Amino acid sequence: MKKSILLLIAITFSLCFDSIGQDKEEKKFGIKVSGFVKSDFIFDTRQVVSARDGHFLLYPKNVRLDRAGEDINAKSSFNYLSIQSRLTGKISGPDAFGAKTSGVIEGAFFGHIESNINSFRLRHAFIKLNWKTTEFLFGQYWHSMFVTQCFPGTVSFNTGTPFQFFSRNPQIRLTQKIGSITISGMAATQLDFVSPGGSKTLRNSLLPDLQGQISWSNSKLLIGATAGYKRLLPRLETDSLYKASSTIGGFTGQAFFKLTTSPITFKMQATYLQNGFDGLAIGGYAVQSITNPARDYRSYTTINTMSFWTDIHTNSKKLQVGLFIGYSKNMGSNNEIEEMGLFGMYSRGKDIAHLYRVSPRIIINRGKIRVAAEIEHTGAAYGATIDTKGIPQDAETVINNRVLVAVYYFF
Repeated sequence: MKKSILLLIAITFSLCFDSIGQDKEEKKFGIKVSGFVKSDFIFDTRQVVSARDGHFLLYPKNVRLDRAGEDINAKSSFNYLSIQSRLTGKISGPDAFGAKTSGVIEGAFFGHIESNINSFRLRHAFIKLNWKTTEFLFGQYWHSMFVTQCFPGTVSFNTGTPFQFFSRNPQIRLTQKIGSITISGMAATQLDFVSPGGSKTLRNSLLPDLQGQISWSNSKLLIGATAGYKRLLPRLETDSLYKASSTIGGFTGQAFFKLTTSPITFKMQATYLQNGFDGLAIGGYAVQSITNPARDYRSYTTINTMSFWTDIHTNSKKLQVGLFIGYSKNMGSNNEIEEMGLFGMYSRGKDIAHLYRVSPRIIINRGKIRVAAEIEHTGAAYGATIDTKGIPQDAETVINNRVLVAVYYFF
């Protein structure tokens, strides 16, 4: 009996010490909350095409004449907003499958659509499994064409859009490192950033957005390229109530470069898009022809875009000066568009021949506070007519100058 009691006491003490050890071990894991509060003060010299109460600028609106011949859109405006304020939860946990595990949940008050601006929305939510040279990511994260190591450092939340492909997608991503080379592949769906007709057009095509990327880097230099393919099923039924099965596929290509030196950082990127609508670029796709008028069967063709941007900034922690320059050209379709009466149904900026932006900035950091100012000079060349390949002709440039001041508090 005494032996049994002593054994029970020994087991109890052993479990207690094990529990204490486990508690100490578990304290290594958990969630760390960070983020920032940001207020933007905006002034535009013209009415603009934008999102979220004018906050997310794309380009100036075209001339719109009233009955007296005056341009209705030649009207300045201002706004104050704090909807970019952000919360990020970085999660750490024990190993699984021989890999380091981590996760991120991040949201902001930008809203999902214009009608629910100021509401909390999900930005990122993903799980990572990291082995020595291999990484799996599951969840919502930046699209592969938004290269997190090489994107514009603008003060504006548009981050160089529409010259920079801008999208966050639910995805599965595999990344493999081989020395200085990194290779990744992504299979993604769409959510907040969608093609014309919504995310169901991608889902119903039974093929995710597929992207592959390769890059080489060292402590100063990054060089890489991205390529991908996306297919959509625009309609399940025709206007004549027949089942529709015509799809539209488009390729994407991208090259990027980044040089980091002690005084400055220089970045540049070139992008070719077939149907880049979901990345907030101009373009999309068009109805090429009615292949069966009785049943309203249609064939489609992509509206293509070529974009280029460069960004340079100083690297001082307290005072940073930078300059962004972007250019985007409407390349039209590779095919003749027979149904010009239906042109533009699935395209952004259908009458824009090209866009450009010159955007200088200054950023001042003091402790947890940042004060930043930027001028966005954006020009949109609107065509008076559109040719049979969807390229605007006889274009005249309309300009907007945005003055932006932002104040941040990081925590």
